[in-house]
Amino acid sequence: MAWERGSGQLHYSVSEESQHGTFVGRIAQDLGLEVEELVPRMFRMESQSQGDYLEVNVQNGILFVNSRIDREELCGKSPLCAIHLEVIVDKPLRVFHIEVEIKDINDNAPTFPQIEQDVFISELRMPGSFFPLVGASDADIGPNSHLTYTLSPSEYFSLDVQRKHDERPSLALLLKTSLDREVRAKHRLLLTATDGGKPELSGTAQLVISVLDENDNAPAFNQSVYKVQMAEDVLSGTLVVKLNATDMDEGINKEITYSFQNHVPVKLKNIFALDSVNGEIRTKEKLDFEENHQYEIQVQASDKGSNPMTGYCSVVVEVLDVNDNAPEMSLKSLLVPVPEDSLPGMVVALISVSDQDSGANGQISCFLHPPELPFKLVSTFKNYYSLVVSEPLDREQVAEYKLLVTAQDQGTPSLSATSSLVVPIGDVNDNAPAFAQPSYTVFVKENNPPGAHIFTVSASDPDVAENALVSYWIDEKLWPLTSYISVHSESGKVYALQPLDYEEVKLLEFQVRAKDAGLPSLCGNVTIQVFVVDENDNAPAVSGMAEENPVLLVIPVMAGHIVGKIQALDADSGYNAWLRYEMHEGTSGPWRVGQYSGEISTTRVLDEGEVSGSSQNLLVLVKDHGNPMLSATATLSVTLVASTQLTRTDVHLPRTGGNPKPLVGSANIYLIIAICSVSSLFLLAIIIYIVLRCQSQAKEAMIYGPGTATLVCASEVGSWSYSNRHSHILAGVSGEGGIKSDLMVFSPNIPPLQGSENQEQILGDSSAQVSNTF
Repeated sequence: MAWERGSGQLHYSVSEESQHGTFVGRIAQDLGLEVEELVPRMFRMESQSQGDYLEVNVQNGILFVNSRIDREELCGKSPLCAIHLEVIVDKPLRVFHIEVEIKDINDNAPTFPQIEQDVFISELRMPGSFFPLVGASDADIGPNSHLTYTLSPSEYFSLDVQRKHDERPSLALLLKTSLDREVRAKHRLLLTATDGGKPELSGTAQLVISVLDENDNAPAFNQSVYKVQMAEDVLSGTLVVKLNATDMDEGINKEITYSFQNHVPVKLKNIFALDSVNGEIRTKEKLDFEENHQYEIQVQASDKGSNPMTGYCSVVVEVLDVNDNAPEMSLKSLLVPVPEDSLPGMVVALISVSDQDSGANGQISCFLHPPELPFKLVSTFKNYYSLVVSEPLDREQVAEYKLLVTAQDQGTPSLSATSSLVVPIGDVNDNAPAFAQPSYTVFVKENNPPGAHIFTVSASDPDVAENALVSYWIDEKLWPLTSYISVHSESGKVYALQPLDYEEVKLLEFQVRAKDAGLPSLCGNVTIQVFVVDENDNAPAVSGMAEENPVLLVIPVMAGHIVGKIQALDADSGYNAWLRYEMHEGTSGPWRVGQYSGEISTTRVLDEGEVSGSSQNLLVLVKDHGNPMLSATATLSVTLVASTQLTRTDVHLPRTGGNPKPLVGSANIYLIIAICSVSSLFLLAIIIYIVLRCQSQAKEAMIYGPGTATLVCASEVGSWSYSNRHSHILAGVSGEGGIKSDLMVFSPNIPPLQGSENQEQILGDSSAQVSNTF
């Protein structure tokens, strides 16, 4: 009954190799015992195994490790390892069964049975052959005993591991490639076994592989690939490399000759030469990096055995670049002409640059010369530059730019290339036609032939092509003016459509417009003042014939007595209207005529001794000052009457108071009537002149505008009077003895011209006279 009551069991676990005093469990508490009663009840513990691995502290009832526990020593390879304990207490008697499981830790590294394993392999064994190896063992269990194997790197061997379900893995050495004893007689590899514990533990074994010799040696180079660097400018005959091949055989089988392999191109053989005895490779001609950066030469070495064997190698010659190529430029796109109104940033040209060199020798930078041009180079992407507008353009200042583009590499010494580029500037109609001066003054003789060329206007336009194609015209709204003047639309020649008459028109003022053919078109204008220069085309005209009004002269008369006056008019003006009078050469007697007044007077005293009743016809010549001079004649009939004859012919009228008075003579009555008639006609002429002058001024101001001339009459005696429109000289009978002459002058209403070149065109011979008048 007591045994049954103590049949209860506790289970604890602890790792092997735990230190002394390691806590295992609270055994008194777990068994339901009070710590105070452990000693009184004679608490004791017994182990079924040898050794006191565990102990109980009766003061607190804790089970702890008493001494080192080695699971492999205690249980070996058993997967379950435990220590069974019996706890006995008295009063009442009770027995408890306790099981303490010992957990494995990775405290054992894998071990090989031999530190060094010898393997023997013939050099003729084929790749893929297997050679068994002895594996390692591990005293641990579970994952701590799971082994993995690795082999040190080898180009000839690899490790083959075959695993089965519950068996240890089988190891084998796999031959990857053929062996050559003469190349390598022994191979030493390190075989490593690693368990799966944490931390991992490993063990190693040295594999000594001995290659068994066979007679199969071919010549072998000391390098399979020879790499050589050479500058491309080396001289012909320069040593590239000296090959070295050896044959492990003896005698004739060891003698070697060198040669190019059969598939080496002929071109390569022309560049390099190979010495068959010593294996030296030298250059035959200059290398070119730009043609080929690298050459690969396949070389073989053959022995002289009965069955020759051959070894192979490659010689790689890397050509180093030398800065022996200047940059190259190519124009990919050119958009010309460039409009002068192009905005900054507009792309004009795309330039591609290249350099066959490499590295810094092939790095290119571009720049423009001269740098102050309104263009700049912009790097758009690799090896491409865009020529763009950087400043506003003006074709009228510079019509074409010659650019010099320079490309320069970064090599030492630096190489460069230049290329010229012509960029014409396209015209835009941004300039209006302009005349050399704002106005022109033209002098034209009257009576010109119809269609006469009187002047040529010329406007310049700094634009080109149709933008500079100038046409001329007069505003069609000036209808009255266009009947006098026309302008040729292309040449700018101004023509007088009809003969001009100074007596009708003195000044033509108009504007000529110049328009270019651009889109939109631009205009300019100039003012032209055409002054009509008087020509002596009107002869003097006597106002009345003297024969119709005979003069009855009663003698005696004093010397200088004025007999009469000749009145003449000239439709011209200026010198052409300046009249002078003189007696005809055939006229005799005591008579003279005033040179400018036309007054006929006596040169001496006439008395009754002169033949009375005689009649004389005085012939007077009236001449102007024109060139050629024009003249007219006037005849004055003078009858001499003595005073006694006049008395006899008097008629006496009856007077008032019976005293008769003499009547006035009939001749005097006729004279009075003539004088009154002439005075009336003179007054009427004055009135008509004033009316016509006012109308003429209004008409001229309407047709010719502000350029109408102001006419002034100048007198030698200092008197000034306003002339009529037809420049007629108005004169009356004067009792003064002075000489009077009229001269017509005009002053144009235009600003004075600057400089010696006044652009005035004076047509006709009257220009000198006009200048002298001023």
